[in-house]
Amino acid sequence: MNRFSQIIYSIFTTISLCAAATDRKVEIKLKDLARLQGVRSNQLVGYGLVVGLEGTGDKDQTRFTIQTLTNFLQRQGTSISPSSVKVKNVAAVIVTADLPAFGRAGQLVDATVASTGDAKSLAGGMLITTPLVGPDGNVYAVAQGSVLVGGFAAVARGGGNSVTKNHPTAGRIPDGAIIERELELNFADRPNLRYALIEDDFSTVVRVVEAINEELGEIVARAQDARTVDVKVPYVFTGRAVELVARLENLSIQTQPKSRVVINEKTGTVIMGSDVMVDAVHIVHGSLSIQISSTPVVSQPNPFSDGTTAVANVRNVTVTEDAGKTLKAEPGTTVGQLAESLNAMQVTPRDLVAILQAIKDAGALTAELRIL
Repeated sequence: MNRFSQIIYSIFTTISLCAAATDRKVEIKLKDLARLQGVRSNQLVGYGLVVGLEGTGDKDQTRFTIQTLTNFLQRQGTSISPSSVKVKNVAAVIVTADLPAFGRAGQLVDATVASTGDAKSLAGGMLITTPLVGPDGNVYAVAQGSVLVGGFAAVARGGGNSVTKNHPTAGRIPDGAIIERELELNFADRPNLRYALIEDDFSTVVRVVEAINEELGEIVARAQDARTVDVKVPYVFTGRAVELVARLENLSIQTQPKSRVVINEKTGTVIMGSDVMVDAVHIVHGSLSIQISSTPVVSQPNPFSDGTTAVANVRNVTVTEDAGKTLKAEPGTTVGQLAESLNAMQVTPRDLVAILQAIKDAGALTAELRIL
């Protein structure tokens, strides 16, 4: 049994034992199960310059960096022609930040900086004042500060070897953006609340409605579809929507996880849920290996002849086909049993992906198959 098979089998066995000890139902708080509409962050973006780099900035051919630098100097009272500027300690960057739902003027938020030119590293640089705008074009925050990079790029002088770790052309500025404009939001006086489940499920949305109505003692919640729950703010909570949300978000909702198989074809990783069952199916697994090799052959001419030496290639084709392996899965086969049988067949991760896809197409896999 290879290392990958041991790990997967261990995970399957542990999950199966846990599933047997419970009824596969869990209690989740409403705030972890659904999102409240209107309470979310907003994305901000800006374009700026990082200065103070140690020769790792944008090169001369990155003209928009030079143009931005000369425009900045002109606003500071220094007029200079872009053609006369040649610096390597400046890099043009895109700056992003998230404006919190209830962000207030003067509040500090983190900013992310990423190079847009051909700079080699932003390590040691400082972002100069950069306005951050929202989708409506208004400036909501201003970013500035030293850039922290979680990597480095080292190049030996004279064009020698170079070493790069992680991504030195992107970094963060903790508390580097200050909010200048607030979003107009009067949450406390809202007459209605709307919750949206993270995953649509009819059974779960009905349980959410029942839990809210039971908690408040009146019919105020109503399901609109498999994901949406509308709640009318009761009279006793008029102007106190914050208190109502605080009371509802800690409600425990009983949920039952969906049967799901997640496959990452790039890495060959397969993760199954605890309640994945396989119906009656026969699996025949075999492999065909074709190897083509080329052997050079040199032909020498006879002595004192006018011939020339010739080189030819002789191709050898070898075909190897392993005997097929058959696996019979009975109805109600558990995850652990399926994993044990596939491990016994010495199935590789790549073959396991193909087998599961075939079982799903055959209608024997009672679970959602998600391929990443």
